[in-house]
Amino acid sequence: MPEDFETITVEHPADRLMLVTLNRPRQANAFNTRMAEELIALWQAIAADPDKVRVVVLTGAGERAFCAGADLKERQGMSQQAWHRQHEKFEAMAHAIMTSPRPVIAALNGLTIGGGFEIALACDMSICDNTALFGEPELRFGSSIVALLLPWYVNPKRAKKMLLSGQDRMDADEALRHGIVNEVVAEGEALRSSLALAREVALMDPDSVRMTKQAINQTYEIMGLGEALKMGADTSVRVETLETDLRKQFNRILRADGMKAALAWREARLDKNA
Repeated sequence: MPEDFETITVEHPADRLMLVTLNRPRQANAFNTRMAEELIALWQAIAADPDKVRVVVLTGAGERAFCAGADLKERQGMSQQAWHRQHEKFEAMAHAIMTSPRPVIAALNGLTIGGGFEIALACDMSICDNTALFGEPELRFGSSIVALLLPWYVNPKRAKKMLLSGQDRMDADEALRHGIVNEVVAEGEALRSSLALAREVALMDPDSVRMTKQAINQTYEIMGLGEALKMGADTSVRVETLETDLRKQFNRILRADGMKAALAWREARLDKNA
């Protein structure tokens, strides 16, 4: 198992149960290239020796967020080639979770938005508490969605409304109605409930669980999920390298005044045109 992680922590709260925590709480657990690389390495290690782990629970450090998406500061001034390399890693991160031989349960609270929402969708099951807020705000500042998983989990009209309007405040009950999460629990109870579910799954025959998950995944592959995600990633690179007026203004404020100011400008712009 890889060691010396910088952006995640790995624990074993019970026999053959792994708890993985996104550990950048000051950045609302936003993922950067390093986190993507560490998650890929971790899931490669699990795949290489699946007998050591039967179920993985994935959560975020702190009360503020599961994951607020990609770290936008890291992306400033990237070339198109650099964008492409980073997007490949982000896509590989989601793919590693989806194709893991062991089930992955997401324990969600607070913000689960942007790329963090896509990570949660990549997990096999999700439990959130009633503080959770979900969304895909990328188009609000001229950005893009790397892993277009949402259309595979909800109907096309619901996916288009969320993605094309940049909705970023879907509450826990709405997420439950649309099948984005399996269960909503009281504030602060998502991790405990996820660990309890993980212990139930861990009691099942591990080979039966592995093959059943593979069969479900293969159904989606037959429908074209893999090719669709690759197409979406290519589109994302093209969008991210466009020099639109909206993107230039957002990035100018981001560089000069920081993320909080850039997001405030984005919201004020939307409110003005509402």
